[in-house]
Amino acid sequence: MTYDVAVVGAGAMGSAAARALAAAGREVVVLEQFTLGHERGGSHGATRLFRPAADDAELAELTERARPLWRELETESGETLLDETGGIDHGMSDASVEVFRSLHGATGSVLPAEEAAERWPGFRFETPVLYQPGSGRLYADRTVHALQVVAGRLGAEFRVQSPVRALRTHDGFVELDVPGGAVRARHVVLTTGPWTPRLVDGLVSLPPFRVTQEQPRFFVPRSDELEWPSFVHHGPTSYGLYEPGSGVKVGLHGTGPEVDPDTRDFQPEPELDAALLRYVEQWYPGLDPSRSTAISCLYDNTPTSDFVIDRAGPVTVAAGFSGQGFKFVPLVGELVRDLVTGSGTTPERFRFQR
Repeated sequence: MTYDVAVVGAGAMGSAAARALAAAGREVVVLEQFTLGHERGGSHGATRLFRPAADDAELAELTERARPLWRELETESGETLLDETGGIDHGMSDASVEVFRSLHGATGSVLPAEEAAERWPGFRFETPVLYQPGSGRLYADRTVHALQVVAGRLGAEFRVQSPVRALRTHDGFVELDVPGGAVRARHVVLTTGPWTPRLVDGLVSLPPFRVTQEQPRFFVPRSDELEWPSFVHHGPTSYGLYEPGSGVKVGLHGTGPEVDPDTRDFQPEPELDAALLRYVEQWYPGLDPSRSTAISCLYDNTPTSDFVIDRAGPVTVAAGFSGQGFKFVPLVGELVRDLVTGSGTTPERFRFQR
């Protein structure tokens, strides 16, 4: 059977692309090498940060474009996916604070460290704190499931245990080798995270990918009375948020060891894990470092941390999200749809050749 579009990878980005393309009237098949909702890629887990980039005007604008799309998906799926719990940045340079004032002055505020510490005593602050009430947390696993339900309702077909072993272009079509025989499509969308470079070899020119296994932890708060907005700390670069039922997730961003996505062991690297515990003890007096649980996640990183969302002929790629792409999920679906249908392009920073 020949499809209009074959999407490879049924994580958040692939499921969002399938939903958007099916809604545009395309006949879509999604090929997933594992099962739906698996834990081996970058989309699993309960929560992610929703945060307009503090000092990047373009990413801030894209985040605001994504916000109503999250609400639209909530309406379609009947699920709560975005909680605007508020979010803070701290440890930023004076120059970055001024950029924040210019970009977010109408929707956010800058608080002196002393005032912020009084409001959020679970943290230790040494510099002004940037507060955005519209930041918060996204429900990741719930989002992936919601996208798949809506995409299926619109006619997208999901095939699990269908690893793509090779793909090639032939006579204006793309042929994908999967167990049970080849799948043929007029266009292929690769949302395959760290597996992307090996699939596109010879078809498109990607920036270098570095695949890392990151190792945040959930920490138990010392008091149930403490308030925990989502947060980013810029010295060292770290992040966190409160996840109901699990505690406060804290991670050092992009510091994990390089891994092969097929053979990663999901075990924390001891020295990096010890560094995280020391960091939490230093900066989060409201958390108990002796009561925590290690978790594992996967990043596919580009050298600049800019994403890859671009098209070359019948091949579109959406990958390299560097641990910070989840807040754009429904927008990425629309960007991919527009590339496939020829109705739009993506920002220069996301293209194969930057």
